[in-house]
Amino acid sequence: MDITLTRGLIAQIFAHLERAYPNEGGGFLLGRQLPEGGVHLERIRPVANVAAQAEQHHRYAMTPSDWAQLEDEADALGLTLLGYYHSHPDSPAVPSEYDRLHALPNFHYLIASVRAARAVELRAWRLAADRSAFSELSLTVLEDS
Repeated sequence: MDITLTRGLIAQIFAHLERAYPNEGGGFLLGRQLPEGGVHLERIRPVANVAAQAEQHHRYAMTPSDWAQLEDEADALGLTLLGYYHSHPDSPAVPSEYDRLHALPNFHYLIASVRAARAVELRAWRLAADRSAFSELSLTVLEDS
């Protein structure tokens, strides 16, 4: 399965996550399901990290009302809420056990490694239906039109 997005969208994600450093930052991914099975990401929506202040350097959380609001926004735009993005400050862009326990099987996850306030890597993941592990997805980066 493939995820496509533009260089400009990656720049928006990286800028948001670099501002959040040294804490985790994150938000929603909005876009469209493609007929061949992949997804095309069209917009992001940064969402405040509501994890306990002392935990924000390695935890990211959002509220149920954030989710509901973004579902409505996606519908109004003719888009689908496809998943989330978040950062791993000074850590690899791979899902943690905490990520696995809190992820949803049908969503797409982008994780960025942010080291010394610079986003250095972006990888895509999807949780298996049995919630046992993540599979890495391929990213196709398009030029902005």
